[in-house]
Amino acid sequence: MSLRVLPVPDGLVGERVDAALARMTGLSRSRAGELCAAGAVRLEGRALGKSDRLQAGQLLEVDLPDPRPSGPVATPVEGLELLYEDADIVVVDKPAGVAAHPSMGWDGPDVLGALKAMQVQVATSGAAERQGIVSRLDVGTSGAMVVAKGERAYSVLKRAFREHAVSKTYHALVQGHLDPLRGTIDAPIGRHPSREWKMAIIDGGRESVTHYDVIEVMPAACLAQVDLETGRTHQIRVHMAAVGHPCVGDETYGADPRLTERTGLRRQWLHAVELGLAHPVTGEWMTFTSSYPADLSHALDVLRLS
Repeated sequence: MSLRVLPVPDGLVGERVDAALARMTGLSRSRAGELCAAGAVRLEGRALGKSDRLQAGQLLEVDLPDPRPSGPVATPVEGLELLYEDADIVVVDKPAGVAAHPSMGWDGPDVLGALKAMQVQVATSGAAERQGIVSRLDVGTSGAMVVAKGERAYSVLKRAFREHAVSKTYHALVQGHLDPLRGTIDAPIGRHPSREWKMAIIDGGRESVTHYDVIEVMPAACLAQVDLETGRTHQIRVHMAAVGHPCVGDETYGADPRLTERTGLRRQWLHAVELGLAHPVTGEWMTFTSSYPADLSHALDVLRLS
C-alpha cells in the first residue's frame, strides 16, 4: 500500500467518501468502500466511514493499493469490441469505465486485460503494464483506440502519435454555448499544482492545441466536434473547462451537478468518434469510427428535449 494525501476538490464537497474517493482515484466505488472499512481512509488520523460526507478544505490520508506487479490480467470486458485487427494492429471500441492498461490505484478492467482474455497478442515493447499501448483514452472516455500487436508497429505508431501524424476526432457535449462556434484553444497543460489527480493550464506546461467546431446547439449545451493537434492527458476536458464550457457530466472540471443529474451521466460526455492513421507497415491510410454508446445518446436526447 502507498500513502497518498488527497485534498477534497470543490466539486466533491458534500459527497459520500466512497463516491468521492472513486472519482478522485479511479478506484471502483465498491473498492473505495472496502478501503474505508479497512481504516485506510483517514482525516487527521481518524478513520472515515464510506457514508461520511466530505467538507471543503479537508485533506484525506489514503492507503492506496500498489499496482498489479505482473502486467495485465486476462479479464473479459463486456461491451469492448474489435473494430479492426490484422497482424500488426488492433483497434478497439473502448467502453467508459475501462482503463487503457493496469496502473496504481486502479483495480477495474483495462484494454490490455480484455485483449489478453480474447487471446489477442500485443507488442512486448514498453513497460510491462503498458505493452503495445501507443496512445490512451481516459477511463471515463469511450471510443476508438489503437494498440500495436508487433514491435515494428509499436515503434512506427509511437512516432506517428509523437509527431501528430494521427487524426483524432472526438465529439464533446459541453455546457452552454461556445462562442465563436468554431475556434482553436492553444494553452499549455501540466499537472495541477495542488491536485495531483487533475491537469491544468499552467506556465511551463506542455504545448496543447485543440480545434473545435460546434455541430449542434441545444438550450443548455452544445455538441462540438473536436480535433486534437496534440494529445495531452485530459486535454479536451481541461481546455473546455478553461473557456467556461466543461463537458457535461465532468464534475472534476467544474460541470454543473444538476445538469449531470438530469442527464443521468456517471462520467464526462466525451467520445472518440474517429481515428485516422497510416498503417504502420503498409502505409495505407485507414479510418476507424465508433458510434455513441447508450449513456451518451440518452444524455443527448434529454438535452435536446429540454
